[in-house]
Amino acid sequence: MLYYLFDFLEKHYDIPGVGVFQYITFRAALAIIVSLLISTIFGKKIIRILQRMQVGESVRDLGLEGQVEKAGTPTMGGIIIILATLIPVLLFAKLDNIYVIMLIITTIWMGLVGFTDDYIKVFKKDKEGLSGKFKVLGQVGLGIFVGSVMYFHPGVTIKEKTLVTQVQVETEVVQSTTRSEFKEETGSVKTTIPFVKNNEFDYAEIMRFFGDEYVKYAWLIFIPIVIFIVTAVSNGANLTDGIDGLAAGSSAIIVFALAVFAFVSGNIFFSDYLNVMFIPRLGELVVFIAAFAGALIGFLWYNTYPAQVFMGDTGSLTIGGIIAVIAIAVRKELLIPVLCGIFFAESLSVILQVTWFKYTKKKYGEGRRIFLMSPLHHHYQKKGYHESKIVTRFWIVGIFLAVLSIVTLKLR
Repeated sequence: MLYYLFDFLEKHYDIPGVGVFQYITFRAALAIIVSLLISTIFGKKIIRILQRMQVGESVRDLGLEGQVEKAGTPTMGGIIIILATLIPVLLFAKLDNIYVIMLIITTIWMGLVGFTDDYIKVFKKDKEGLSGKFKVLGQVGLGIFVGSVMYFHPGVTIKEKTLVTQVQVETEVVQSTTRSEFKEETGSVKTTIPFVKNNEFDYAEIMRFFGDEYVKYAWLIFIPIVIFIVTAVSNGANLTDGIDGLAAGSSAIIVFALAVFAFVSGNIFFSDYLNVMFIPRLGELVVFIAAFAGALIGFLWYNTYPAQVFMGDTGSLTIGGIIAVIAIAVRKELLIPVLCGIFFAESLSVILQVTWFKYTKKKYGEGRRIFLMSPLHHHYQKKGYHESKIVTRFWIVGIFLAVLSIVTLKLR
């Protein structure tokens, strides 16, 4: 909103200084500052409201140290993250940008799914919360929406490079020079493969296997892939939210890396220099990411050990959904197993634990376990590690994976 106000003032009144709102970096800086202020200052008020409403976490006794003491801690703290993200975005972002619109809808969509789950747990006293099939239905619905927008919307385009040869004749000497320049914008379902030199991959090529006439049906491949990514990352973030500060801190690290990708891919000069895919209008996503990062860091003020508030599914499902959609928008979804390595490890530990338990129970009549407990962070709790040590070490691993992901811009 403020972007349009200052744009109007600059065009009609030529007021000195208001033109600074045209810069994405300036608006991103304001967004992260405002989101930090909202999440820290108003976050306290929201926590008090949750306490008055007796929105407390009901904890199942899993035999973990310090677990019982957490009973009654306010949950649904994801509301803080959602508000601290959306308010700065509405103030500083271009609201006609398709990527910003898509992320706003994602935030509200997954926020409602998570809120419904928490509401059932807290107010209906049903520990199971929203049925798993309805959670998945919400994630699938979001995946269909995001996949359809990315494939069909005319504003979602890329600019590819082409080599141009110029021949100059001076006296009797013929000189030719070759340079690269960007083509016109085109709609595409191309993505990037990490650690590969010619790292662009077109999902439409999968349909070409059936014949060239089937390329126009590439959405039949692309949309299911988007659905899988949204569902997997959202559930991965949900599983990671098990001890104080782990999900919010890990997500903040991932989001900063995604901000780098969005800025580089959305800037024609940096994308040309680094030889990466140029995605017009993507740079505006940096404003949203900055607000989201500020909300996560501000939430950590109250969520680090010992937590004064839990994000609940309102926060964890929303965080995972947002990260997945940003990764898809910047065409880095194939990098998710590395960038979101913490989420991936947590999800994999649960899959392995359940699969091995069922297999051994069927084969030997007694279920056996790989880990002392899953998800993975509970395994280390069972081994006697303190929550703070587990969280800090997971953050360190997350930072390493984020840096490795950014390095893929050149390491290929």
